[in-house]
Amino acid sequence: MFAPLRKIFRARPAMPRPSVPEGERIYVMGDVHGRIDLFQPLVHAIENDDVEASPATTTIVLLGDLVDRGPDSAGVVASARALQTRRKVRILAGNHEEMFLESFEDRRVLRHFLKHGGRETLFSYGITRDRYNESTLDELQQLMRDAVPEADRQFLSGFEEYVIAGDYLFVHAGIRPEVRLEEQSRHDLLWIRDQFLHHAAPHSHVVVHGHTICDPVDERANRIGIDTGAYRTGKLTALVLEGDTRRYIQAVENAGTVTVRKMETAQ
Repeated sequence: MFAPLRKIFRARPAMPRPSVPEGERIYVMGDVHGRIDLFQPLVHAIENDDVEASPATTTIVLLGDLVDRGPDSAGVVASARALQTRRKVRILAGNHEEMFLESFEDRRVLRHFLKHGGRETLFSYGITRDRYNESTLDELQQLMRDAVPEADRQFLSGFEEYVIAGDYLFVHAGIRPEVRLEEQSRHDLLWIRDQFLHHAAPHSHVVVHGHTICDPVDERANRIGIDTGAYRTGKLTALVLEGDTRRYIQAVENAGTVTVRKMETAQ
C-alpha cells in the first residue's frame, strides 16, 4: 500500500526556480527618496558589477519614489535622467512622484505632499526655508511652477506602472491579489500595502516591489520587498537577477561614510 505512494512522491518533479530570460541581467533598485549620496555610489557599483560579470543584455529598473524625504530629490532626478541617456533604464512611478506631480494643481494633494517629505523636495529645487515658511499654499504652488523645470515634470510623468521580465513583475507598491495584471488599478500599483503584503499564495509572477520599508530585504516565495528605507536607515538596495539566481548590492551610509557591499543572499 505504501510503496506506490512513495513512488508517486519520488516521481514528482521539483518546481523550477523563478528566472529572467536567458542572456539578460537585471538590476532592480529600491526607493531612493532623495538620497543622492547613496544613489550615485550604488549606480557606480552596478556599472562596475556589470563590467566584471559575464556578457549580458543589462537593464536597470528603478522602483519609484526617487523624490521626497531625503535631502536632494532634484539631484536624484537629474542623475536618473542622465543615467537613462547612457544605459537601458526603466523607471516605475511611485506614490511620491504621483503626489509631487498632482501638487502643482491640487491644493489638497499639495498639503498631503508637504507632510510626507515634499518640503525637502522643494528645498532641493532651491525654494528657501524663509520663502517656504512665509508662503500660502497658492503661493507655494506658484513657487513650485517657477522652481521645478518643465523637463523634470515631463520626465517624472513618463514613468511606467510595471515591468515584466520572465517570471518576475516589478512594481512600486504591489498588486491586488487574485486580480489579473491588466485589470490592476494604478492606485493599487502605486499605493497598496496590507492586502498585498499579507497574501501568501502565489501570484502570476514573483513581485519585486518597494514602497514598504523592510530591513533586511523581505524575500518570500511570492514577492521580494527591497525598500530598505534609504532615507531612514541609510541603506539603498539593488536586487540582481540573472537566470534563476538572485544576489544583492547595497550602498550603506554610516556616520557620513558610504560603503558598498555585495551579498549572495538577502540580509
